[in-house]
Amino acid sequence: MEFQMHTDDELEHSSLLEDLFGETLLQLRVFQKKLATEGEQRGLIGPRDVDIIWERHILNSAAVVPFIEASVDENERFKTVADVGSGGGFPGIVVAACLPNFKITLIEPMERRVEWLNECVSELGLDNVTVLRERAENCVSDIKHKKGLHPFSVVTCRAVAPLTKLSGWTLPLLKHGGQLIALKGRSAPEELRKAGKEILKYGGCNPEVFDAPIAEGFEPTHVAIINKK
Repeated sequence: MEFQMHTDDELEHSSLLEDLFGETLLQLRVFQKKLATEGEQRGLIGPRDVDIIWERHILNSAAVVPFIEASVDENERFKTVADVGSGGGFPGIVVAACLPNFKITLIEPMERRVEWLNECVSELGLDNVTVLRERAENCVSDIKHKKGLHPFSVVTCRAVAPLTKLSGWTLPLLKHGGQLIALKGRSAPEELRKAGKEILKYGGCNPEVFDAPIAEGFEPTHVAIINKK
């Protein structure tokens, strides 16, 4: 089935965004506008993405939200999510806006991107977010040696690295019973197959790929989900 990309202008003149996001749409419109005016200049999105930010980046990121909600017991006291390699805020900023009752930690090593993320947190009024300038590998070490970080309920990532590398960067960040929920492309099943040894090495189990629907008429994305033993 062929899918046509929807422009930002088309989506703003439809009811879809309001239907999908409700009150959260106000915050996400701030994010979209900031990306449209500054994102390309600051190296966060490509020139071809400027007019399709909603579908390419925000709606794509939001597709992970139902999987995060389903992975955490609603009665769990500390609902914590780490977004590894947050970059321009995908999916971390979108997840934080959509899930205000979750504590979100954005992990990003590049100073200029950390500056961007902090600006987004401030301008969107997100009080459930911590931005951490650090490499994921160092966060793993901090958790291992109990240096102020605690294992997370969920770890997310988007367009960071193949699962052969991601497994070692992300699975050790999870508590027992937690989940890695990675937004991936069509190659996700092959990535899981290639990463089998690494997944087992770092305590992962039951790896699966799921279609992640965006909305009717939109091409679904995919999530790779790996449980932590």
